[in-house]
Amino acid sequence: MSETIDLKLRVWRQESSSAVGGFTDIDAADIPTDASFLEMLDIVNERLVADGVEPIAFAHDCREGICGTCGVMINGRAHGAERATATCQLHMRKFADGDEVVVEPFRAKAFPVVKDLMVDRRAFDRIVQAGGFISAPTGTAPDANEIPVPKEVADFAMDAAQCIGCGACVAACPNSAAQLFTAAKVGHLNVLPQGQPERLRRSEAMVEVMESFFGSCTNHGECHEACPKEISLDFIALLNRDYVKSKFKSRRLASQG
Repeated sequence: MSETIDLKLRVWRQESSSAVGGFTDIDAADIPTDASFLEMLDIVNERLVADGVEPIAFAHDCREGICGTCGVMINGRAHGAERATATCQLHMRKFADGDEVVVEPFRAKAFPVVKDLMVDRRAFDRIVQAGGFISAPTGTAPDANEIPVPKEVADFAMDAAQCIGCGACVAACPNSAAQLFTAAKVGHLNVLPQGQPERLRRSEAMVEVMESFFGSCTNHGECHEACPKEISLDFIALLNRDYVKSKFKSRRLASQG
């Protein structure tokens, strides 16, 4: 049988985005150490419902570290202290019997609280909608091997494509900046041959939308430390380079017009 631990939870409860929230103390006894953090919340919620108490609202979907919906702050750290681990992949064996665990939603103006631990991440969708795609009306999709892509380029693009859009980078940043997310979404397209025709337009459009929602990057590096996929800061450097190029191009075209 699995070992169990007893925890004292301090959970943020907030009825809606317009309501005033606050922390509630909840005892979480006999939690299996092989349970994930979300499974622990499931157990707590079952007990709350049995006691006639409103369950804790939290976002989740795949529970496999892929969808990016599960992010919460655990003891002041996005997804918790375990590196390269999403909340759904964090197991209770990482905690000790008797620990007090503070659980709260991501804190960023662009991520308003929906209820309890759930936040609205649709600002990320606005960034992707601005240019996170390749629009090439060329008929049916070409064969996968028709366009040669060097392996190092494909690997680099896949490193960026690992981003799951969880928002931990924003939550960890003192400025609530979204540079790492945006850089990953721009980078995985900009380094591929198929992404070249719209490279500068994409960079400019996505950065402009990003800056309308989020704070500015000042190179703290906390985004990389909190990222469950360990997206490299190199992608921010590439984003900045392409954004500067796009502005020079736009200025040159404007002067010619």
